[in-house]
Amino acid sequence: MLTNFDTNKVFIAKGLSSPSYCHAAQSLFSALDNQQVEWGLLPGTDSPLHIWARDYMPVQVSDKKFVRFNYSPDYLCDSPEFKPDTSAILSELGITVIDTDLVVDGGNVVSCGDKVIMTDKVFRENPHVAQSRLIDALTRLLEAQVVLIPEDVYEEYGHADGMVRYMGEGNVLLNNYCDFDKALRKRLLATLKPHFNITELHYGTFTANSWAYLNFLHVGQHIFIPMTGDRFDETAFNQIAEAYPDCHCHPVPHCETIVTEGGVLNCTTWNIQG
Repeated sequence: MLTNFDTNKVFIAKGLSSPSYCHAAQSLFSALDNQQVEWGLLPGTDSPLHIWARDYMPVQVSDKKFVRFNYSPDYLCDSPEFKPDTSAILSELGITVIDTDLVVDGGNVVSCGDKVIMTDKVFRENPHVAQSRLIDALTRLLEAQVVLIPEDVYEEYGHADGMVRYMGEGNVLLNNYCDFDKALRKRLLATLKPHFNITELHYGTFTANSWAYLNFLHVGQHIFIPMTGDRFDETAFNQIAEAYPDCHCHPVPHCETIVTEGGVLNCTTWNIQG
């Protein structure tokens, strides 16, 4: 399965440029331009409600294989206006997908090459499928071993991309649960250790936006880290940069307006190997 290291092109929803988030959008556009990372805007996402991209777009498994899951999350059951027409988007982009009825958000898919990390919320999202059959189907579709971690019950969306990220060569970076949720940390370590070497972020105390730093955009050898105006911005940036010594890390200021909506740079982007 392709990882972020294999990607070279970024797509961003047009709605991110709406007045409420324009400063963050311009910071991201400038950061991508400065590093000569190819990027474009997703067609059909003009609404100011369409600031996200990751969750509804397909997962790229290999050069020509894209899997489109059923984007029907519980948190949008009464808000269809937040979901753009992905068929129209993909048609305009010229991308063919393999469709599945399985309910999965893109933010809950952390590709690690021959493994993929997801939270166990995927069981709640697909109650009509036996758990063993669900894992078998995900393994076949994603061509990777599924490593399920317990979801963070205090995180509304149940995604993995604010909990853990892939560092390459069997290594993962874990959010700073050591500072504020030792019970969850213990369960996460027990689940991840059989499969990965683990590096943990640590700030010495709880910060409400710690998940946001881990929700960075990783494309190729570049990592774009959201800055939220919090006193931990510099600490988080330095620790992530240290965890990825072979990557170039770049701060993206003014991301606090996106954070208040429950996501940041990984959520607002869709990066592929183009």
